[in-house]
Amino acid sequence: MEGNFKMLAKTLFGFEDLLARELRELGAGDIEIGTRSVGFSGDTGFMYKANLCCRTAIKILKPLRSFVVKDENALYAAVKSIDWSQYMRVNDTFAINATISGEQFTHSLFVAQKAKDAVVDQFREATGDRPDVDLKFPDLSIDIHIRHNRCTISLDSSGVSLHQRGYRLSTNIAPINEVLAAGCLMLAGWKGYSDFLDPMCGSGTMLIEAAMIACNIPPNLNRKQFGFENWHDWDPDLFDVIEAAALKKIREFHFTIQGYDLDPSVIDKAKENIKNAELSEFISIKQADFFKTEKERERHLHMVFNPPYGERIPVEMEAFYKNIGDTLKQNYKDTEAWFITSNLESLKHVGLRTSRKIKLYNGSLESRLVKYDIYAGSKKAKYQNND
Repeated sequence: MEGNFKMLAKTLFGFEDLLARELRELGAGDIEIGTRSVGFSGDTGFMYKANLCCRTAIKILKPLRSFVVKDENALYAAVKSIDWSQYMRVNDTFAINATISGEQFTHSLFVAQKAKDAVVDQFREATGDRPDVDLKFPDLSIDIHIRHNRCTISLDSSGVSLHQRGYRLSTNIAPINEVLAAGCLMLAGWKGYSDFLDPMCGSGTMLIEAAMIACNIPPNLNRKQFGFENWHDWDPDLFDVIEAAALKKIREFHFTIQGYDLDPSVIDKAKENIKNAELSEFISIKQADFFKTEKERERHLHMVFNPPYGERIPVEMEAFYKNIGDTLKQNYKDTEAWFITSNLESLKHVGLRTSRKIKLYNGSLESRLVKYDIYAGSKKAKYQNND
């Protein structure tokens, strides 16, 4: 069996340290934190494990070669110098994703097209036939990253982005990305040691990710397939061993996970997704207006949610965010409340002091993950009692 090799895990802006910690705890070696990425080393079994268990990774890449390329001809030659028959057959399909930065190459689609030509020409010259491109469900996904004149060519072991966990079949208007939801929960310190509430739960993504963290369930357990399952060296028996070991680490959860939403049709979608994730026993959900609710138990509550930003859901933002602050202050004592928003102007109307503010991106939207500590009594009384 192949020994350890270098890999690269891609992630979202702001999650690099989280992903490095995940990989370290899973047993990765040689960890190097980059921008939206973490380099590490491991064997084939660890590659399977990283895909199955990393909550904040969106891709796990296996680099093949790195070259200096100064123009399109050098790029073509570099791609063609790799013996692609080691990784695919002429009747397999493939796809190439290119990411570029710098001055030499300025169009990622052009880079992908040039690389595609090199792969196709190699097979045509050797066999007289050519493999086809399939952008949706290729047998082999190839990743090309060019930074200035340094080109790295990798195999994409994940296939479809790892944020597509496999449980979310129904969505609302503005669903949060599963990796973004998991990262927000991890930054918020959620580990499953208290009650949890998402008061604006939409299709249930935050609730499902919270339950999987609380129970230590592998996040990609529900995925139908990973990219590496089409590779020539795919070892299903090894994967079964890796999966069984991960399942043995699932733990019990002794608190509550609850979600509210105003829209009954959205509630139905959330319940369907929760059922698909096989988490119905851990999550309860009901139709409710958060602004008319109050904390149901005296014990500490952890709250993480994704309120409307005003981008796709029309809401009077200033009043809406003021209501968030008023509801937290009046009805949710002893609560650690976090939410993510790109509406930075409306944040000013919450009327509470943030104890943390973390820059993230929701897609292309610059956002903030903010924390509000709502004390059991007044903050002044809290400090007086400690004197």
